[in-house]
Amino acid sequence: MLSRATLRTLTVSRHFSTSARRETKVAVLGAGGGIGQPLSLLLKSDPLVSSLSLYDIRGAPGVAADVSHVDTASEVKGYAADQLDQALEGVKVVVIPAGVPRKPGMTRDDLFNTNASIVRDLAASVGRVAPDAHILVISNPVNSTVPIVAETLKKLGVFDPRKLFGVTTLDVVRAARFNAAAKGVSGEVYDKVVHRIQYGGDEVVKAKDGAGSATLSMAYAGAKFTNSLLRGLNGEKGVITPTFVKSPLYEDQGIEFFSSNVELGPNGVEKIHPVGPLSAEEEKLLEACIPELKKNIEKGKAFVAQSA
Repeated sequence: MLSRATLRTLTVSRHFSTSARRETKVAVLGAGGGIGQPLSLLLKSDPLVSSLSLYDIRGAPGVAADVSHVDTASEVKGYAADQLDQALEGVKVVVIPAGVPRKPGMTRDDLFNTNASIVRDLAASVGRVAPDAHILVISNPVNSTVPIVAETLKKLGVFDPRKLFGVTTLDVVRAARFNAAAKGVSGEVYDKVVHRIQYGGDEVVKAKDGAGSATLSMAYAGAKFTNSLLRGLNGEKGVITPTFVKSPLYEDQGIEFFSSNVELGPNGVEKIHPVGPLSAEEEKLLEACIPELKKNIEKGKAFVAQSA
């Protein structure tokens, strides 16, 4: 028999399920993985998500069954490997954490060789089934996978630069946390913090003894950015966050995509903010990153061109 407490809980649950809310269907492609599972849980707890569509080549229906027991209003459904089209029907936001995680000794090139084709194929399905969806790319290396998505959508004639985002939020989260923990502002401390932000992923891979990568913090960062986008799509003003998008900031240097503060709104990208004043140290970091970033972007574009 149901206890009175349980019945009271059921009554409360009915109240939140009938409250007025915006309908926003979000899909997670790669929901069965180390990032996808905690990301799905966090998105289930986001009140701006009304429907959660979980897809993976294995395990997604199980993740969906598990997450669906969480007592928030959103509906959850899982889709097996041969149900990608169904998973994407009516979706407004697609989050892609699919691919292999970092392992000890793995370079970004190693990640690229596996993840490039996965991201390309998922992007092609999104472009075909949900061409108006906003796409959030988590799969590494983001500097190359975002251009892969862009070029794939261009081939289908549905690329909208306002709706494609590389999720760089983990770097921002790490920077905030590491800066808060740093003692003093000497050059030595500054260099250590910068290095730790840059190689934070290696730190986690090593600490997990090769058994995993930064999956939990990445899931948190992915959910944080998704929430920011949903707030912007719902019309909230002043939602500004860094993200890797098609950008004019360094186009004169051959850089088609860049991560800077972006204002989000009903159409996705509403305004791309300039980088702003930089210190001498930051100027050096930017100068060092530009040539590598250009290579990463070109690598992604070339991969799609060669796949034709």
